[in-house]
Amino acid sequence: MPAVDTLIAMGTQWRVGAAGATGLDYGVMPQVFRLLAIPRSDWPETFDCVRVLEAEALATMREGK
Repeated sequence: MPAVDTLIAMGTQWRVGAAGATGLDYGVMPQVFRLLAIPRSDWPETFDCVRVLEAEALATMREGK
């Protein structure tokens, strides 16, 4: 669930180019983890899960084009 909460909280942090969304801005992720009170020891696993969700979200966005 922390990965889903993180993805939702980062909903305004998508990097967008001429072809649409390219991925999340990972630079703000540590602040989001802190705001969501995710223990630092869980950050690596949460990041990995967020990347899976991000890839699925990007694939879904591209299907709509």
